Amino acid sequence: MIDYFALALGHGLLIVALLRLMARDELDEEVLAPEPTTAPVAEPDEPRRYRSGNRVRR
Repeated sequence: MIDYFALALGHGLLIVALLRLMARDELDEEVLAPEPTTAPVAEPDEPRRYRSGNRVRR
C-alpha cells in the first residue's frame, strides 16, 4: 500500500525547495566568467624513457 502522506510530504518539500531557489536574487545577476589564461605548453625535446619498474603489466 502506498503511503500518501509520505508521497505528499516528499513532493511538497521538493516544491518548497524549488520555489525558494527560484526566488533568490542571485539568479537575476549575469556575471561573466573571467577569460581563461593558459600558458603555452613546451613540447619535450626527447621522448620519455621509462624504467622497467614503471611499466604497466597486463
